[in-house]
Amino acid sequence: MRLIIDAGSTKMEWILMERNVVKSRFTTEGFNPNYTDRRCLENIINLVETRLIASQNNDCSVSRSDKSASLQAIHYYGTGCANIQNCQMIKEVFQNRFPNADIHVTHDLMAACHAVLGQEKGIACILGTGSNACVFDGEKVVDKAVSLGYLVGDEGSGMHIGKRVVRAYFYGFMPEDLMRQFEAKYHLELKDFILHLYHGEQSSKYLASFAEFAGEHKSHPYIQGLVRDCFKAFVEAFILRFDECHSLKLGFVGSVAYYFTDVLEETLADYGLTLGKVLKAPSEGLVRYYQ
Repeated sequence: MRLIIDAGSTKMEWILMERNVVKSRFTTEGFNPNYTDRRCLENIINLVETRLIASQNNDCSVSRSDKSASLQAIHYYGTGCANIQNCQMIKEVFQNRFPNADIHVTHDLMAACHAVLGQEKGIACILGTGSNACVFDGEKVVDKAVSLGYLVGDEGSGMHIGKRVVRAYFYGFMPEDLMRQFEAKYHLELKDFILHLYHGEQSSKYLASFAEFAGEHKSHPYIQGLVRDCFKAFVEAFILRFDECHSLKLGFVGSVAYYFTDVLEETLADYGLTLGKVLKAPSEGLVRYYQ
């Protein structure tokens, strides 16, 4: 019995496998150890443990502890897990709950590598709420970009696009037709936006929520130009730094890459780069990897 967890800031996907068969899969709220303490993860596990155990079998004669003990391996791929201390904390939380499981904690870039590259060499990229990229040699990450988080970096991400969208609205840069549709969707007052952004929780997630508007109007020339500018910033910050970038395919995971694949492919072509596999989420690729 194997548990695969793809943990992003916005949501976490849990996949329970028995040998090569998916027994159960579901999502919960996200977790990022850079912005949230361990109690949040403990609370999430409290909510999902019953579902995990129930997924294994319906034999009431088997105790809860015995069902938990049948979980032999946990593979946790998470945002914020490039930090060794964060990895250790997450491993401890799971070890306390599942003491018999072999627990592996690694960063979300490795999930992208396994999902879109498998055991092949290439460049794995993330374009979701946040963004990142690395060179994978088929076994390990051999080079990776510097990730500065949503306050300074995350170029090309949902946060970046959402920030550009809401900025264009309040600055009056948007065409009139988009302005009206934005107002009708969000009814957003400046004071409320400022309050939520600077005094609410998970500001990156809040900014990324406005990328949905871009997705709904992705055929509009203004939105296409805005998204293309964000993708250019991603390429220049994350990809061109890799010496082999023009000889390797670029695989992507993340909703932003998935919904704007056409703009992404055009942008990469402008730089002489080749688009490989694109997945909305790494889960399907991870299932294939462990099968």
